[in-house]
Amino acid sequence: MSLNVLNTKSLREQVYDYLKEEINAGRLKKGDFIDINKLSAQLGVSKTPLRDALLQLEIDGFVKILPRRGIVVNELTLDDIKNLYEMIGGLESSALISVANKLSDDDIAEMKELNLEMRKALDNDNFDLYYENNVKFHNVYLRLSNNSQLLRTLDVCKQRLYDFPREKGYVPDWEYNSLLEHDRLIELLKKREYLLAADYIRDVHWSFEVQKNYIIQYYFKGKV
Repeated sequence: MSLNVLNTKSLREQVYDYLKEEINAGRLKKGDFIDINKLSAQLGVSKTPLRDALLQLEIDGFVKILPRRGIVVNELTLDDIKNLYEMIGGLESSALISVANKLSDDDIAEMKELNLEMRKALDNDNFDLYYENNVKFHNVYLRLSNNSQLLRTLDVCKQRLYDFPREKGYVPDWEYNSLLEHDRLIELLKKREYLLAADYIRDVHWSFEVQKNYIIQYYFKGKV
């Protein structure tokens, strides 16, 4: 296999995307070591873009570079999840406050419609559609932000939570409860209670302590 030479992304970006996809698909699992020589030959690229991509993957938390031992795929620990929730909650809360003056009635109506579509998806046992619309729900207000660094950090944090790789199955009670939290958020936004809405995102919706029991059920099958 070789990377697409016509791709407009740099080789580093292509290798980065390729390795994340391998992790997401479960072809690279936690604890696996990445052989840079084998990967170089497999992709038909030099080691320089490989090293650059692996450094970025380490910064983003997907792998760890061990001196004299190689590159290992990280596991996602309970502490990792706690830290990610804290980061996502803080960043989404901050983003919402910063875009409050841009949020329109149409945006809020779109969030309400997406939440209804999520409920239908869960009723039909279609978690993939639920997840897709959940991302869209949060992106209604996040897309109004001009802070590209904040948005990239959020994107990487969510990828680590949900695509590392994507856990098979889901916890219906958690997802239905999340819909109720969305309803509460929509209610606060309708009332233009932006500070309360931002607090709710941080202190409830993305609170590790509030969601902890569900997190343990989903990521650790109820065992920690």
